[in-house]
Order: sequence, then structure tokens, then C-alpha cells
Amino acid sequence: MPQLNPLDWAPQLIWLVITFGLLYGLMKWVALPRIGSLIETRQAHIARDLEAADRLRRETQEAIAAYEQALAEAKQRAHAIAEEGRIKAKEEVAAERGRLETMLNAKTADAEARIHAAKSSALKEVDAVAVEVAAEIVRKLIGVAPSKPEIAKAVAAAREE
Repeated sequence: MPQLNPLDWAPQLIWLVITFGLLYGLMKWVALPRIGSLIETRQAHIARDLEAADRLRRETQEAIAAYEQALAEAKQRAHAIAEEGRIKAKEEVAAERGRLETMLNAKTADAEARIHAAKSSALKEVDAVAVEVAAEIVRKLIGVAPSKPEIAKAVAAAREE
């Protein structure tokens, strides 16, 4: 066997170093920068989504403050009207409170739905990028890209661990 012949070891070691150097250079200057740029793009997108979620949370808090302020104003009106007639004042406060609660509930539900949708979208896109990157890495390493379902299953298994 030529591999065991001591005279053939020097050329084999030279080819080993050359091949390793080429593969190392390929990974360092081609594959890893591409993966890094994909990860940076994902992180920027997730950061934008989180900023949007934070903005929506602040808007919800402002809506709650506006609701509380409107409720306080309704209570003050109710006390002024109570001198003229307590029954009429109670009906007006109840109607105003119901309208404001309905409006606030609608805004809160809408904001929560948007936050949930943004979070779900970001997580789905992260999974999609993970599948793409894994497929590209496997294709670069072994020369054959596995099927998307296999990669998706492997990524899902990795996330569960």
C-alpha cells in the first residue's frame, strides 16, 4: 500500500497541507462571510421587529392612560350631574365607560395581534434562514444539497434541544 510507504509520506503531507489550506481559505473568505452577512441581516430585521413591538407597547400604554384620563373626566362629570339627578348621571357614566372599554379592548387586541404577528413572522423567518444556511453549508461540505423537508426537520430537532 502506497500510504504506508515512508518514501511517499512527504508528498502526501504536502498535498494534505495544500488541500487543508485551500479548504480553510474557502471557508474563511467565502462561506463564513456569507453566513455572517445573513445572520447580521436577520439580527437587524429582528431588532426592527422588536422596536416595532416596543412602540406598539408604548402606544398601548398611552391608550390606557388616555382611557384612565377619560374615565376620570367622566367621573367628574358624573359628580356635577349627581346634584341634578343621580339616576341620569349613573346611566351616562355606564355608557361612557362601556364605549371606552370597548375602544380600549379593540385597540389592545389589535396591538397584541400585531405584536404576536411580528414575533411569529420573525421566528418563521429565522427558521427559514436557518434552513437555507444549513442547506448551503451541507451543499458546500459534501457537494449535494439534502431536501428541504430533511433540513427543516433537522433544524426543528436542533431548536428543541
